[in-house]
Amino acid sequence: MTIVMKIGLLFLLFLGCTGSVWAQQGASISFEKVISLKQVGAPLISPDGKTVVYSVTSTDWTNNTYDTELWLSRDGAAPLPLTRTAKGSSTSARITPDSKFVSFLTDRGEKNQLYIIPVTGGEALQVTKDEDGVGSYEWSPTGNRLAYTKAEVESKKEKTTKERYGAFAIEGEEFKQSHLWLLNFHYDSVALAGQVPCYPVKKDSLQASTTSVVPSQDCYKLPVARKITSGDFHVTSFAWNPDGRTIAFNKQPNPLITSSLRSDIALVNADTKEVKTLISNPTGDFFSKWSPDGKAFVYSSSLDDSTTYFFKNNRLFIYDTPTGKSQEVAQAIDENKSVMEWNKNGIYVNALEKTRQKVFEVNPKTGKSKALPLALDLVNYVAFSKNTDLVAVSGRNHADLGEIYTGKLNKPLKKLTNNTGQIKGWNTPLNEVITWQSTDGASIDGVLLKPRNYDANKKYPLLIVIHGGPTGIDLPDPTPSYVYPMLQWVEKGALVLRVNYRGSAGYGEKFRSLNVRNLGVGDMWDVMSGVDYLDKKGMIDTTRMGSMGWSQGGYISAFLTTNTNRFKAISVGAGISNWITYYVNTDITPFTRQYLQATPWSDMDIYLKTSPMTNINKASTPTLIQHGEFDKRVPIPNAYELYRGLQDRGIPSRLIVYKGFGHGINKPKERLAATWHNWQWFNHYLFGEKEPALPVE
Repeated sequence: MTIVMKIGLLFLLFLGCTGSVWAQQGASISFEKVISLKQVGAPLISPDGKTVVYSVTSTDWTNNTYDTELWLSRDGAAPLPLTRTAKGSSTSARITPDSKFVSFLTDRGEKNQLYIIPVTGGEALQVTKDEDGVGSYEWSPTGNRLAYTKAEVESKKEKTTKERYGAFAIEGEEFKQSHLWLLNFHYDSVALAGQVPCYPVKKDSLQASTTSVVPSQDCYKLPVARKITSGDFHVTSFAWNPDGRTIAFNKQPNPLITSSLRSDIALVNADTKEVKTLISNPTGDFFSKWSPDGKAFVYSSSLDDSTTYFFKNNRLFIYDTPTGKSQEVAQAIDENKSVMEWNKNGIYVNALEKTRQKVFEVNPKTGKSKALPLALDLVNYVAFSKNTDLVAVSGRNHADLGEIYTGKLNKPLKKLTNNTGQIKGWNTPLNEVITWQSTDGASIDGVLLKPRNYDANKKYPLLIVIHGGPTGIDLPDPTPSYVYPMLQWVEKGALVLRVNYRGSAGYGEKFRSLNVRNLGVGDMWDVMSGVDYLDKKGMIDTTRMGSMGWSQGGYISAFLTTNTNRFKAISVGAGISNWITYYVNTDITPFTRQYLQATPWSDMDIYLKTSPMTNINKASTPTLIQHGEFDKRVPIPNAYELYRGLQDRGIPSRLIVYKGFGHGINKPKERLAATWHNWQWFNHYLFGEKEPALPVE
């Protein structure tokens, strides 16, 4: 290749990388750059405290997917990549009890199988060759065996039925149960598998005599698992007892999402396969962690509450196996709690506290808790070393991206990664947490994004981005995105307000209950009072405002579409337009019954009061509708209903269906498309720009 040809090629590559940036008028950070940001998480630390493993997720534009691989740090040294699966990801990492190997799951052409790789690096060795693939797995405390789940295979009767009658499904009966399987592990069997042939008849291949056989110890092959649970139930998560003989597991009638309401906690003896149910309350019971001595475990439960668990705090209990009695703990933490560990120092949980996420140490004897003084705004997870007091932590400060840390909980942590370095030099927005009073006096928080050159004497266009849930939360973030180009809008000269409306996580059970029988109505109070708050401070141009959101945020945006004309444009992502339509289509029907405290057949008025479609004849705002083709959580009839109502009214509206997707846009190319669709829509209506075509050069 000549120098001229090389220069020409580089110039074309430069155009390909920057052309879309030029099309993003007023912005220096391309959508592709934001979507391509790497994320770190899922930290582990070995029992001897010497090895930290974590995941790195990057964007694979060629295969239109996100690739997750494992990275490793030894003795606090700079991390290095550990796995590299050509097509697909390496996930579900575990460190073996002897601290010598990292195990992980990946599909390298034979369904999801288990592999191990030395902590010192090298080639990965295949441990399983299960024709049905491996689900989740856990090593036994001694490391000489492991348990894993896998779905049941199609029965002969099911195959015959399909061959004779074709494909059909009965609602609520189309599923495959998963059960526990046990695999004996010996390193030599894995390392030497296939090196000596294993014949069905033990004859030496050089002699005809049956007296000369290949010694069995010279024949190595991958171990074969045996099933240890069976029956008409579905196994979800599980954990080995520290005694290495029994396994606690969650079982429910089937894998359907609503079946978790009937989850119980059972114990299986790994050798005898004897199963005993330990916890069976009227509603869902979920195992968390064993005590260090294996004589107790912590679990969460709704007890007999089948009508409010969607918005009430989860409750933690300790079950004492010798007595069979339970004791509630951590009651003072007014939020949903996630158990990370139970060791000699106590039970460790994390929970949100407004716009921060903290770690709490719970005393298993008294049930009392205290927050640990970790120097991070958001602690996502803490992994504990079994034999040392070292930990691995994933988390971040508000102004940073997520990072991995290691050290001791009572001392400053060492940062292993430099993930935030990806945005060095970026013109990211300023994040400010603001508070205002809603229509009914409720205190509402929001995260306000402002340009770095913010001018207090200027009035800015306002774009409101509403999170899903409703028990989600918006947090200060230097690069908030999903399918909404917030960085670019702020750089273009707008303010972005992310509202933590009533029902959001982080503000306690009472706050999460404020939109019960008040969905849409109270949410609109919170959004519009936030608008009024900024208007009174002289910060916004109320003639140029837009609102958008996904899922519950899409529902609230749809409610705004039909109940106010104060916005110039709105975008509804996977939003509910009619609670009746939603109730009869969704895969989580209890959600609607709990928040509206009724079915449509028992109280039609509350369904009409809270449905955007009720006031469709009042709608006047240009509305973009985005929806996944196969969305089961908010089924697509909701999108078509809103679109048809707006079209019949002659209101500018557009419905974009993302082919092959469910409730979320989880591939980079379609995420890029959805981002462009929002950029075009709001720039046209708020900034008066002609809608550009999607850049294809």
